[in-house]
Amino acid sequence: MKKIIVAGSLHYDIMLSAHHRPEKGETVMGSDCHYKFGGKGGNQAIAAARAGSPVRFIGAVGDDAQGEFLLAALRDAEVETDAVAILPGVASGMSVAISDAEGDYGAVVVSNANRMLDVTALAEDVWRDAGWLILQNEVPSGINIALAQLAKQQGIPVCINAAPARDIEPELQACIQLLIVNAVEARDMCQVDVTDLASAGAAAQKLAQTYPQVIVTAGEQGLAICELNQLPHTLAAVPVQLVSTHGAGDCFVGVLSQALLTGCSLSAAAEKANIAAAEHVSRPLQA
Repeated sequence: MKKIIVAGSLHYDIMLSAHHRPEKGETVMGSDCHYKFGGKGGNQAIAAARAGSPVRFIGAVGDDAQGEFLLAALRDAEVETDAVAILPGVASGMSVAISDAEGDYGAVVVSNANRMLDVTALAEDVWRDAGWLILQNEVPSGINIALAQLAKQQGIPVCINAAPARDIEPELQACIQLLIVNAVEARDMCQVDVTDLASAGAAAQKLAQTYPQVIVTAGEQGLAICELNQLPHTLAAVPVQLVSTHGAGDCFVGVLSQALLTGCSLSAAAEKANIAAAEHVSRPLQA
């Protein structure tokens, strides 16, 4: 069976809960704190594996307790870790996220080992049985470019979840089959303000002039899909009682990639991922 290759970030997450997120100069008393596996790459890999896909992860951790924790979490989810480098004397990636009473959150990420992956050191068989390569923007652009070019040489389609927002270099753009962005990222990339499903569709259509397949997620509104030379179509969000949006996008990408691997159309895969993301945001955060 084909595998999903996820390449990207691994973070040891410190999760805080508070009534609201602090303003500049403000100290806020929190109500809860716990520690969890994170990083957009790692979260997407585990989501794809839990959805039923074989997954191999490409990334890097430090030789510290946090790195051991991150590797154990991947292995517990049956994600292959033979392509995860363990870097001596380097700290593993980490983040601190604050969730407020409304279920929204803000985070600070320190990349550490994630910035130091040596693509040239990867084993030649890392692409064996690969069906998709999934990338994000939490590693340096040079790493993404090198990986995407290698995948393209192997005939492997490349998906990038372009988060956090930053410019996509022409060398990387030329390798991308599927672009996934949220409302803020879409606005930054195509200058269309995404405030509802109609504007999400407009953004997706504009981005599809550059990328063969595009998904623009619009939070509680839903999402828009557009493919090259086609009109966009939208999918409303599944109504749920929101607990926390943390990790919803990563859940979406992981489930989407698993569905695409099984032969689903982009629309059918997006529908499955939309349902999975809705279930995710309505569950309490897990340690």
